[in-house]
Amino acid sequence: MPASAEQQIERRRAIAAILRKRPVATQGELVRALHELGFEATQSSVSRDLRLLGAAKEAEGYRLRDDAQPAAPGDAFTEVAGFVRAVKRAGANLVVVQTGIGAAQRVAVALDRSRWPEIVGTLSGDDTIFVATAGAAASARLESRLNDIFAEREA
Repeated sequence: MPASAEQQIERRRAIAAILRKRPVATQGELVRALHELGFEATQSSVSRDLRLLGAAKEAEGYRLRDDAQPAAPGDAFTEVAGFVRAVKRAGANLVVVQTGIGAAQRVAVALDRSRWPEIVGTLSGDDTIFVATAGAAASARLESRLNDIFAEREA
């Protein structure tokens, strides 16, 4: 079963903590270190996590760049803007974000990381994300904010 968005975020935090202590020579070594900390991870999930964290492969191994900080919401959305096809309300507590095929999870992570108060949680499939909100007003605000960000990208 795939990891939840919260589990992915926690795993990435653990990876960042490991890399702040020392460089890691291989992705396999990082998978083992995560297993020791109680995280389930595969080489492919670690590869994705390293890319999202902005880690660099250097001669001594993977390490976080000195300038690597958690992305501000605008920065994260800039990275995924090309994947978003449409943003629509689907009821009082739900906004649906449609993406290109295979991109929904990456966009959902950006939404989760935004920590916007309108977002209660996300559920992503292959090309669709359901974004739960606390109510109709939050849903309307979120739809407006997302359409402002992704307006020129909609299909």
